[in-house]
Amino acid sequence: MEMAFLLLIVLLIAYSVLALFDGVFLHLYKYRLYDHSESKFEHLVHTIRAFLFIGILATLFINPEDNSLFLLGITLVIADMVTLVVDAYAEQDSRSFMGGLPRWEYILHLIVNGIHFASIAVFMAIKINIDNNESMLVSDFQHVEYFHTFKKIAINLLPGAILISLLHILLYLPKFKSFVNKLQLNCC
Repeated sequence: MEMAFLLLIVLLIAYSVLALFDGVFLHLYKYRLYDHSESKFEHLVHTIRAFLFIGILATLFINPEDNSLFLLGITLVIADMVTLVVDAYAEQDSRSFMGGLPRWEYILHLIVNGIHFASIAVFMAIKINIDNNESMLVSDFQHVEYFHTFKKIAINLLPGAILISLLHILLYLPKFKSFVNKLQLNCC
């Protein structure tokens, strides 16, 4: 179980770094998906996924010992999977203003989402104990090496996830969007 928590730490950090680059730098800064009529739906889907990530962090990764939150967390993961499918389906039309989704960004999306769902799969392997054809939810990780480090990382990711989700919402407001666009023009 120690190696599984160590793997979770690596996956969670890798996902966070790559998702920050893809979701904030590419989607919000470089391509300004929120600012193009073709990609408004994609921005909405990304907003939904940003909020789902907060829920997944809180129910599964920050509170892994709380079995009452587990079912809610799994429901959020399923909703995230469905939302990802909608996102992938809409992406071709959404990126028409830039000639389509660049191949390297498509590959980045595969990697980011693969890491995201791999972390959830590793968590499920830790959380669900199958013994003698009986399954039970593990609720005590206090003695497991790397558990506390994993939990601290998840807790520290929460404020950033909340800020990014709020930024997605604020970009629906014309005055805020105008302010951000002026910053981008003055900045780079």
